[in-house]
Amino acid sequence: MKMKNNTNKTVVIGMSGGVDSSVAAYLLKEQGYNVIGVTMQIWQDEDNCSLEDNGGCCGLSAVEDARKVANNLDIPYYVMNFKKEFKENVMDYFVKDYLEGRTPNPCIACNRYVKWESLLQRSLQIGADYIATGHYAQVAKLDNGRYTLKKSATDKKDQTYALYNLTQYQLEHTIMPVGMYTKDEIRDIAAKIDLQVANKPDSQEICFIPDNDYAKFIEENTDAKITEGNFVDIEGRVIGKHKGIIHYTVGQRKGLNLSLGKPGFVVKVDPVKNEVVIGDNEDVFSKQLVANNLNFMSIEKLDSPMKVTAKIRYSHKGATCIIEMQDENTIRVIFDEAQRAITPGQAVVFYDGEYVIGGGTII
Repeated sequence: MKMKNNTNKTVVIGMSGGVDSSVAAYLLKEQGYNVIGVTMQIWQDEDNCSLEDNGGCCGLSAVEDARKVANNLDIPYYVMNFKKEFKENVMDYFVKDYLEGRTPNPCIACNRYVKWESLLQRSLQIGADYIATGHYAQVAKLDNGRYTLKKSATDKKDQTYALYNLTQYQLEHTIMPVGMYTKDEIRDIAAKIDLQVANKPDSQEICFIPDNDYAKFIEENTDAKITEGNFVDIEGRVIGKHKGIIHYTVGQRKGLNLSLGKPGFVVKVDPVKNEVVIGDNEDVFSKQLVANNLNFMSIEKLDSPMKVTAKIRYSHKGATCIIEMQDENTIRVIFDEAQRAITPGQAVVFYDGEYVIGGGTII
């Protein structure tokens, strides 16, 4: 049933060619919005379309799938070029972080600076009221007047972690229609309305590195020289040679090629000394972290210590902790129990039940 109060509202839906954004477009139209479909061309060149056959979110096969869905739904459809914004805010940041010994999360940067900041700005310029995506999350307005994200109906697919740094202005102009459904329900809706993408597999890899070879991508996109260095143990003793710090991340066990007589794990990546510190599994656990680049959603700022649940990576189930400001730009997180592989460069996101409090970048 169409909601009449939406009939004069226009929403631009980012369409990846996948089932989630396709059904999101359908749901918005059913709710009475004037819907415009847009695919963001963000990194690929014309001759790279073969890389995108397996469901990448932004390649040429995605454009064709999205165009067909828009035709099926009878909504206008456009392709917008955001290559410059994507290179500066996502690809260059990805390379820089790895060279500095961190493990970045390019999807979070893409969401904040490209899918929202750039798309929202361009959408408002053409007269839209909102932008929408197929993310599994829900936008909520709290009693204190602030906007935040609420977890989706399905914990398994929830994507609030990757969206923690959206601004209040962005949230105010955002709709996420699939957040109240499970993935199976979304596929069922797609099948019922005969969308050809109903059974299209989800994309897994980073879109601009389809072969998952991060090190190769970094080497091809930097003038910096990637040099070998030392593996050292916790005491600083040299135990072997590594092939360049870009190949390693905290918690890693595979691919070290060390003969230690026992499993070794990356405990720290040190770009200053060009060293990779190796320890036992227990050395990878820690009860504390510090984060910066903070963004708060449900609260304007953190005035006093607060008991929350925190996620330190997308696949992390979350753990209870106390958060408190260390200074105006950094936050200290003290977990009840030690957590494995707290990784610099990754996001830490704080929750109060189903709602996102905010988050930052682990340093």
